[in-house]
Amino acid sequence: MKLRHLSIIALSALVLATASGCAVVRGQSTVGAFVDDTAITLAVRARFVESEAVNAGAIGVETLNGTVMLSGFATSRAERVAAEGLAWRVAGVQQVKNQIVVRP
Repeated sequence: MKLRHLSIIALSALVLATASGCAVVRGQSTVGAFVDDTAITLAVRARFVESEAVNAGAIGVETLNGTVMLSGFATSRAERVAAEGLAWRVAGVQQVKNQIVVRP
């Protein structure tokens, strides 16, 4: 029984150490910031998938401390602007850096 408890404690410690290590590597100060950024990224991607104005497969989304960076390719300036507008509408977004390249 004690071995099982020790195993569970060791596994929990490993998971917590790994999760917080990922956050520090990415530049977030806490695991909470990492989780918030992940939620923002998923919400932006979901808006892209729902939108007919944006090709979700051609645009990448990354979030760091509330700043969303969009990258990839759009077929028109309107698509580029639509992607940025959709990103701004997600709760928690503090800044959007639009690096999308328009390529016909």
